[in-house]
Amino acid sequence: MTDEDIRRPASPLLEIHGAVLLFGLAGLFGKWLAVSPLIIVLGRVVFASLALGAVRFARKRPSRPGPASDRWLFLGLGILLASHWTLFFLSVQVSTVAVGLLSYSVFPVFTALLEPVLSRKRLDPVALVFSGFCLLGVYLIVPRFAWNDGMFRGVLLGMGAGLTFAVLSIFNRKLTARYDSMTIAFRQDTAAALVLGPALLFVRPELSAGDIGLLALLGIVCTAGAHTLFIDGLRMIPAQTASIIASLEPVYGIALALAFLGEIPSFRIILGGTVILAAAMAISLRPMRPALD
Repeated sequence: MTDEDIRRPASPLLEIHGAVLLFGLAGLFGKWLAVSPLIIVLGRVVFASLALGAVRFARKRPSRPGPASDRWLFLGLGILLASHWTLFFLSVQVSTVAVGLLSYSVFPVFTALLEPVLSRKRLDPVALVFSGFCLLGVYLIVPRFAWNDGMFRGVLLGMGAGLTFAVLSIFNRKLTARYDSMTIAFRQDTAAALVLGPALLFVRPELSAGDIGLLALLGIVCTAGAHTLFIDGLRMIPAQTASIIASLEPVYGIALALAFLGEIPSFRIILGGTVILAAAMAISLRPMRPALD
């Protein structure tokens, strides 16, 4: 074994960790940008689609058209992606970065429940048990169940972000049989930009140069850059290892919110978040159930 062989695995691991760190950083933009979440998401997907398009062009990746029906599928997934990120940033704005990230992290629960219906997989009873623990973690986070409580609204919106992401993930798994991950991300971001574009007719944001710079940073670095790093890291890292690292997104995000925003999570949030992340990780790492006969 050469010195190069010993050093080689470190780079993909750093790429995966770097991507997850950037994904966690994205939540902070909901606090840094005092504009509508629709505008935040529009700016994100516009800059992300431009950056991903440039990366694909530089790497000379041909764009396969695929079946004509996929155009409508990508449009629908673009709507889902726009909804997911809008709900997530709404959650962060009405509560905290920690609440937004942790409540969104229950998406494996929705995946475990919806995938048997959408993909004709067998329902895993053990996954249902872990889903119950995720819901217990959510219960621990919420101080009181009242709509006028920001934490409660943040949790509901965050879970809505998790639900839309779960549906998005199920369809993306099917698309990976025909397209590479970067093509999927590029087309979905582009579709989301087209869907959200008309919002400018109704929401007239007053963006400063600093706001535009933050949106560019969010779209280029925290979205396109993070996605590129994650895909590159997957070339040499097993998907299961990447899933474990990806579960650290809320941890990184909460640490960054503490460092840059001074947000200190309460003991309830830490306890509930620990339960959610442990159960969500357990669900994510369980093998897929076989298809129904």
